Amino acid sequence: MTTAEHVDVLIVGAGLSGVGAACRLQERLPGKTYAILEARDTIGGTWDLFRYPGIRSDSDMFTLGYPFRPWKDPKAIADGPSILAYVRETAAAHDIERHIRFGHRVVSASWSSADAVWTVSTAHGVTFTCRFLYLCSGYYSYENGHVVDFPGGDEFAGDIVHPQHWPDELDYDGKQVVVIGSGATAVTLVPAMAPRAARVTMLQRSPSYIVARPGRDALADRIRALLPEKLAHRVVRGKNVVLGTFFFQLLRRLPDRASLALRKRVAAQLPASIPVDPHFVPDYHPWDQRLCLVPDADLFQALRSGKADIVTDRISRFTVSGVLLESGRELPADVIVTATGLRLVAFGGIALTVDGRTIEPGEQRAYKGMMFGGIPNLAWCVGYTNNSWTLRADLTSQYVCRLLQYLDRRGFVSCTPDVASASSAGRPRPIVDLASGYIKRAAPGLPKQGERRPWMMRQNYLLDLADMRLNRLDDGVMRFGRAEERVAAPSQP
Repeated sequence: MTTAEHVDVLIVGAGLSGVGAACRLQERLPGKTYAILEARDTIGGTWDLFRYPGIRSDSDMFTLGYPFRPWKDPKAIADGPSILAYVRETAAAHDIERHIRFGHRVVSASWSSADAVWTVSTAHGVTFTCRFLYLCSGYYSYENGHVVDFPGGDEFAGDIVHPQHWPDELDYDGKQVVVIGSGATAVTLVPAMAPRAARVTMLQRSPSYIVARPGRDALADRIRALLPEKLAHRVVRGKNVVLGTFFFQLLRRLPDRASLALRKRVAAQLPASIPVDPHFVPDYHPWDQRLCLVPDADLFQALRSGKADIVTDRISRFTVSGVLLESGRELPADVIVTATGLRLVAFGGIALTVDGRTIEPGEQRAYKGMMFGGIPNLAWCVGYTNNSWTLRADLTSQYVCRLLQYLDRRGFVSCTPDVASASSAGRPRPIVDLASGYIKRAAPGLPKQGERRPWMMRQNYLLDLADMRLNRLDDGVMRFGRAEERVAAPSQP
């Protein structure tokens, strides 16, 4: 019988978050053993999986990048290949790859309080054990995105493509393309495909708020020219955090004025043939859903060029030659791209048990947005929805390191948020507090947050920074266990 490989910390996922977690673990706890289990055969996660035209970040790289590794590229809003290269260069610089077990998709993990150990199984039947399990695979499915079964799909004579599985051989040169969707993926695809296609039409059921900003940060360029590299990175990162937090709060507190201002900015960049209403007037307030960023106003440039247009209507069915709308209009198409959203899953779809008790993700309460009541020695790394993902991911990784150091100093073997205290944190709310369709669809199966700390997940980096770095670990909610004690695993309320 093969002996399971044992490590102190097991990280799931070798993407942006997993590589960052490994770097922090090596930096703060060099004596700890660890491994990274990666389902795919390469480093990069999201930035290797998604390969559709124009793939890019909608966050600036000074905050999406790691605080310990300055972003050197002049582009503040970077394309996918540049981000992928940055993640892989970081992994190489910190010698992370030798810790990665590629092709190991985790399917289950079980905690034993008697042994204070997680036993983790992969799809190929390989088993690992660890003292602490750190899930860094995000919260959307790598298997497939959200697919809508449009009537007539089997009749359409052209290609139907979902952006999550973009075929390398797809030829759209000189062809009519319809992109279905109004989110970040759609507004990226339209200007990226327009130069080669005959025409690209963005077909949306309802519009989103769209914000244009320069692809380069002129102030950041000046700061980087004046200050040493690491200091400049910290200054620019801090600037962007403060400005991002300020504008988010401003838009949330003055939604009507913010909505009007955003629409006016869009109107100024549209050709006369495309009206703001109905194409750019959402029926919700700014930041009820995530804003769509278009660097260097490339979407509006494509619309002004005549190579792209936008249609707001509902789909009746696909036809042999295109898309028939409820209004009776038919959009001709050779290629249809269904940018209809992601499919979210909790814990990477891993089946969890604690002392034989099955963990249902949708019934869990999140402690500080990263751990869960009644589940020992496990953390889940997720980012912000209103700011760069990595800002929160890195705080979580630093907190995990603090927690592991505390366990070692005090002679503890386990740490478990007290599930009983969650009942006093107010009514349960979705952990991802946005009204987007893909989030609403997934909400029943995702963990919940409360209305008060530490069971509330704040979307505020500055407040979280103080909390994660300065507040006591033994806060009266976190329970610690020694080797001779059995860790309690009470039933979820």
